[in-house]
Amino acid sequence: MAPYDLSSLSGTIANALVFGAVGFGFGAALELGGFGDTRKLAAQFYLKDMTVLKVMFTAIVVAAVLLAGATGLGLLDMSRVWVNPTYLWPGVVGGLIMGVGFVLGGFCPGTTLVATATLKIDGMVFLLGALIGVWLFGETVGSYENFFISSNMGRFTLPEWFGLPVGVTVFLVVLIALALFWGGELAEQVFGHGRPWAEVSLRPSRALLATGSALLLVSVVVMARGQPTPAQKFDLLGAEARRPVEGRGLFVHPAEVVALKQDLNLKVELLDLRDEHDFNLFHVGGSRRVEAAALTRGARLNELLARPPSTVSFLIGHGEAGGLAAWKELRALGVGNLYVVEGGVERWLELYAPPACVAEPLAAVEGIPPAWRFAFATGASLPAAWPELPVSRGFRVPCQSPASAPDGHGEHADIRWPSYAFDKKVKLQTRTAVKGGCG
Repeated sequence: MAPYDLSSLSGTIANALVFGAVGFGFGAALELGGFGDTRKLAAQFYLKDMTVLKVMFTAIVVAAVLLAGATGLGLLDMSRVWVNPTYLWPGVVGGLIMGVGFVLGGFCPGTTLVATATLKIDGMVFLLGALIGVWLFGETVGSYENFFISSNMGRFTLPEWFGLPVGVTVFLVVLIALALFWGGELAEQVFGHGRPWAEVSLRPSRALLATGSALLLVSVVVMARGQPTPAQKFDLLGAEARRPVEGRGLFVHPAEVVALKQDLNLKVELLDLRDEHDFNLFHVGGSRRVEAAALTRGARLNELLARPPSTVSFLIGHGEAGGLAAWKELRALGVGNLYVVEGGVERWLELYAPPACVAEPLAAVEGIPPAWRFAFATGASLPAAWPELPVSRGFRVPCQSPASAPDGHGEHADIRWPSYAFDKKVKLQTRTAVKGGCG
């Protein structure tokens, strides 16, 4: 499945050739569109020549339709495509600064390079100014860094903003683009050719009618097709994605989780998929309760996708079934460094048992860890929830007599958990992002 991973080419001649060809192709497209001429670029702000709007917005809507169509057909894994994170207010301020510079100089960064490559003096001067601006930004950003990294919304897209399916959003974007193209043609007649409003033709050009009809038709097909569910996406990933399931490489022994929680170089995140009642009865120390459905959308998903590479997350349920189902969906959505606790909470309690007066195991089924019946809601207050801690944290055991536990607190320092052998499963992976810039 696309996109094809080019990270293995990093640092090679092939890498330079591939990305060099992309860069030259983009520059050639800009030059052929007339974007090396500052007069044509600046004319859009006076509504005389809307070539910039037509070319750039055409590229946007065509790419949007093709991307949505490719993901709908299972040809593209969109979770592996880099989407610039949204920093709302810094983006607004930066856009205003760039817009003012565009109006004054007639160039944006990409077109500046195109003009320079064709030996235009104004392009060279503007490039020099851009380089000086970059240097000044680098020297001063520390004084306003808090604002520069503020209002981080992560990977935020139009479907999330509107709360609409991808296909519907693409269809609406195409409609907006066609309306702007038609408005641009009207503006060119008045401001570009000096035609009185009374003589302006409201009929769209043949090119707009032809391309607009084609884009609308394809966007309707994309909207009707819809997008694959996370489960369907996982099935499309192929044998490589299924290997951790078939070889049980994603199921991590509780003792390995305990060992990783002691590693100061890692951040261990435990996501408990059980309901609130069971979570309150007992949960592993430091875990947080989450709804499995919420993990695959919105802020929860963005949070998982934006984690630093030193973070490893574990899904934990009663057993393994719920964790496996959630793992497949999240894996299909591009979440990495994600594992399932082997045997779930039942297996955890089997290895790190609570006091007998607090909980007792029920009759075990062959091959399945026993379920437990709790006499008290203990949350994470038991030593069994924190087996990685070497000393007492003042754990309270409700059924323990004051004589055996001064002040009513358990003596964690007296507990010596067995040392369990396990095969190391966790291997941290770093995602390589290939990022682009503006035109």
